[in-house]
Amino acid sequence: MSRAGELLTTALPRAGIRTLLSAGDTSLLSSARSADDPPLTIGRDPAREAARRELSKRMYHENDPSLFQRALDAFWEWLGKLFNAASTATPGGALGLIVIIVAVIAVLAALWWRLGTPRRRPTSSATLFDDRPRSAAEHRAAAEAHAALGHWNQAVQERMRALVRALEERALLDVRPGRTADEATAEAGRTLPAHTDRLRTAARDFDDVTYGGRSATEESYHRIAALDRDLERTKPQLAASSAATAPTTRQGAAE
Repeated sequence: MSRAGELLTTALPRAGIRTLLSAGDTSLLSSARSADDPPLTIGRDPAREAARRELSKRMYHENDPSLFQRALDAFWEWLGKLFNAASTATPGGALGLIVIIVAVIAVLAALWWRLGTPRRRPTSSATLFDDRPRSAAEHRAAAEAHAALGHWNQAVQERMRALVRALEERALLDVRPGRTADEATAEAGRTLPAHTDRLRTAARDFDDVTYGGRSATEESYHRIAALDRDLERTKPQLAASSAATAPTTRQGAAE
């Protein structure tokens, strides 16, 4: 008996062998009728084709892994090969590669903690106030209401608007529709130079919350609120400089 015939007779049940052969294979069917008959003798190619047809039946593949499981196994196999290749090329082997990976993760975490979420800068300058004009007192009341609820984003926005509106009401800033927070603080810094840095910080907090997608904190709100209160008690430098230059101007005119 050929090797293929032996494999076929031992691997497949006798009832299955009958289904492998076509109706014209009477010589083979007759040899499979009883256990006392001589073993089947099948050529290599017919045996291979019969085995292929039999093993392609669904009953033999009921427990095969799903497509997702096969894809997942292929991915893990690829990842394992990649890790092995990287560990071979890295000094110290697998341990050295693990140390490098941990170091990279630590650096990225430190940068994320230090710099925070990447800020999205506005594509165009947006205005500080909306279309409905309100007084500084109204903006402060709205800010305090948001702060009481823990809505720090809205609280920071309203307090910054109250700060700028108060400077406009005191005529330290001219009333100009469409002004941005950066423009307002830059102009106010020239009149109130002692608070220039704090004004810039307040404008940056406002922009980060309003246009940069960042979340305000209670600390940032109280920082702007403290600046708003300090500006109310601050006298502008413009009056002092005007008084100092007035005698010089009159003297020059007299001459």
